[in-house]
Amino acid sequence: MDVAIIGIGLHPFGRNPQRSGLEQGEVAVRAALADAGCQWQDVQIAFGGSTDAGNADALTNHLGQTGIPFINVANGCATGGSALLAAASAIRSGQADVALAVGFDKHDHGAFKVDPQDWGLPQWYGELGLCLTTQFFAMKIQRYMHEFGISEHSLAQVAAKNFSNGWLNPNAWRRGMRALTYGDVLDSPMVSYPLRKYMFCSPAEGGAALVLCRSDKARQFQRRPVQLKSAVIQSKRAGAFDVFSPYLVVDSVPSASQVASRLAFEEAGLGPEDIDVAQLQDTESGAEIMHMAENGFCDHGEQEKWLAEGRTELGGRLPVNTDGGCLANGEPIGASGLRQVVEICTQLRGEAGERQVPNQPKVGYTHVYGAPGLAGVSILQV
Repeated sequence: MDVAIIGIGLHPFGRNPQRSGLEQGEVAVRAALADAGCQWQDVQIAFGGSTDAGNADALTNHLGQTGIPFINVANGCATGGSALLAAASAIRSGQADVALAVGFDKHDHGAFKVDPQDWGLPQWYGELGLCLTTQFFAMKIQRYMHEFGISEHSLAQVAAKNFSNGWLNPNAWRRGMRALTYGDVLDSPMVSYPLRKYMFCSPAEGGAALVLCRSDKARQFQRRPVQLKSAVIQSKRAGAFDVFSPYLVVDSVPSASQVASRLAFEEAGLGPEDIDVAQLQDTESGAEIMHMAENGFCDHGEQEKWLAEGRTELGGRLPVNTDGGCLANGEPIGASGLRQVVEICTQLRGEAGERQVPNQPKVGYTHVYGAPGLAGVSILQV
């Protein structure tokens, strides 16, 4: 059974001391319901998650205690993508006609902190600093730069592009400050070589929600529904150079992102050449560069040429992170993956305002990646 997205909603990302994480999730759900033209009572099943802001099923205390099955989802950075997959699966199985996927979070200041034992890792992994995401991602992009000739110039280009896009996004955290330039990025302090302060995203707050429906009933609610062509989640393979991998093998092993991307394209019956606009995980600017190739859009090492030619800019062949990505929005883990889907739906519906991609995009792509080595991909079409 085909699935469509009929409602999208966001609570602006950033720091919101006036609202709890749960309240930000409620704002996002109410916005998605209004966008879909339906009521909370119309939703038959819900999936949602949060890392640091409580249980998503507590939203029923705010939205109404209708007896709805509401399943909490916890899957690291792929929490939102996992909620989307679960909601779509419920519709495809015939369990529900209308479903909700929601994520929200409210993180403390500073880098994400984890206990190695909570992730099934030996204590030495944390003692070496590899559980600190800034250090792991710096190590990964160092190796990638060495192998494929990527320069610090490209790292700064990606960050400047995303901050520029975020300046055009009223829901982005960095909307409230001046647009950071290429020079600002290169002048910012070094954090973990070769990544500087403005090449990293920050833990943040926010909420995002989607209302999904059987495609054959979608136009009862939404004038222009967006079809969910595929949704895939993959965990890392043994020996792959993915987050929280305590060892590597000599031969290359496909990453979780590579496998998820391939499976998503197969499920959708489409290829990278069909994608008009994309959201790629940019935990830091090097991640976006690596994910351009891992998701099949270019060859490894070809990113320098793509960036020099402006192919990932708003007016380029494949605009990437049109809302500013994680760099400009920050990353509330529960909401981040769903934010990507909201942005793609906004672009495909032609409602992105100043940041709207030209030439009426028809097919969009989202990719999320993070601990403990998970990747999620969705492909959407109008």
